[in-house]
Amino acid sequence: MLFRCSVPCCLRFELSNFPLMASSISHDPSSSTSLFNLQSQQSIFGYKDKVNDFEKTQLRVPASFREKAANLQMMASGKTPGLTQEANDCTYEAKIDRDNVFDDMKQRFLAFKKLKYMDNLEHFEKLADAQAPKFLVIACADSRVCPSAVLGFQPGEAFTVRNIANLVPPYESGPTETKAALQFSVNTLEVENILVIGHSRCGGIQALMGMEEVDSRSFIHNWVIVGKKAKESTKAVASNLHFDHQCQHCEKTSINHSLERLLGYPWIEEKVRKGSLSLHGGYYDFVNCTFEKWTVDYGGSRGNHEGSGIAVKNRSFW
Repeated sequence: MLFRCSVPCCLRFELSNFPLMASSISHDPSSSTSLFNLQSQQSIFGYKDKVNDFEKTQLRVPASFREKAANLQMMASGKTPGLTQEANDCTYEAKIDRDNVFDDMKQRFLAFKKLKYMDNLEHFEKLADAQAPKFLVIACADSRVCPSAVLGFQPGEAFTVRNIANLVPPYESGPTETKAALQFSVNTLEVENILVIGHSRCGGIQALMGMEEVDSRSFIHNWVIVGKKAKESTKAVASNLHFDHQCQHCEKTSINHSLERLLGYPWIEEKVRKGSLSLHGGYYDFVNCTFEKWTVDYGGSRGNHEGSGIAVKNRSFW
């Protein structure tokens, strides 16, 4: 006679001799797995005394079977012990890593407070009242090209705008945070220099050079299309080059196109013309750790029609 228990179906026990089977049964109150519905077994075995004894007993399932049963139940729920434990370990490690990141950040802040802030307390007290930066820096949001880290700007020295691919949108286009920063820094803070910094291996420029058409659903495409003229200029002179070299060419070309667009802002052009504001370009190659800097030659650029480029001067390599 073959009976099915409530443990997984792969564990079947042939009960051919009830007295022998009964002798191998012991009561295990910690187990929740019952072999039979005992009320239904009365009609099978035919005598109540045996059933009463049997009601107090459960099948003693070997530990290996119980382990297999637990694993099968876990697998049926879509989990495995190894993966579950691994996931728990990863979660724990990730939490530790996040805590360590902020522990490091805390130590850097405390070092700044002790070594810079407290040692220059008068300077920071003046900054608390007002700022008077000499530079507006327009740089890429790329984590590898922080202007303060690369060029050593200290608090109060540079009003900084960072966006994808360090682009300057045209004056005629709609409002953006970059245009708001331009207006505030030039007209209110009266910065004396605008420095547009591009860099090597720029993901924004790669996106610009690689896209065939603008995806209206993509925020990135809708932003980097600002550099469309730089892409067209690059394709006109470097279409025979490898894609990586085209991107490198466009990284520098887009800086000059942004500088040219700055002159399209009436209040910027006026200050540049009067000599109270200078426009500069910079290119940071973090692969070789070099920096190239140049200045817009406004006098040489005035004869150029819009879109035909700008003249530069004082080019230097660091």
